[in-house]
Amino acid sequence: MPYKHTKFKIPKKLDKRVKITDKDRDKIRELYAAGGTSHRKLAIEFGVSKRLIQFILNPEKHQENLDKRKERGGSKMYYNKDKHTDAMKKHRRYKQELFLEGELI
Repeated sequence: MPYKHTKFKIPKKLDKRVKITDKDRDKIRELYAAGGTSHRKLAIEFGVSKRLIQFILNPEKHQENLDKRKERGGSKMYYNKDKHTDAMKKHRRYKQELFLEGELI
């Protein structure tokens, strides 16, 4: 039987899977438009990769990358079943903690 907390969505501010919020994306665009800031400096400041900064600043490039990936047959990443299982357990426990604390709506 599924847990009660599986019905609820985690708010973005509490979701550990989200590395960068919409506000952060807007701030990245502002800082880059103002000038004097490189992709590398922005990546270090926000704790993400240069590639993500590049995709935020140039969404066409991101779409182009996704299209090319589809042409190659999708994601070529290797799947580790044990690692995935552990990650899912950890995420479910975190979600259950949020439910018990009353954070989930």
